[in-house]
Amino acid sequence: MNDKDGDDPTADFLAEVRPEETPWRTERPPGEEAPERAERPEKWGRAKSAGRAAAKAAPYVQAAALATWIVSGTVDDDSGDSGFGDMGSGDA
Repeated sequence: MNDKDGDDPTADFLAEVRPEETPWRTERPPGEEAPERAERPEKWGRAKSAGRAAAKAAPYVQAAALATWIVSGTVDDDSGDSGFGDMGSGDA
């Protein structure tokens, strides 16, 4: 799809609009140390730590909820009550 003289207008356009290589994506020569990361204040410290704790506890909370549901189902079966009260008895 090149023109007859070998020019590619799409390639020329892309070369014009392509941004310059960013410094953090260029490769360092071997042996050169990495630049230090910029210091940034941790303003979400408590929220992040609470989120991490919740993420770590999530499987245990789910297992406890499942166990509670199973136990509550077996306790309800022993009492003879279906959990729907008088809905199916036909007496109004």
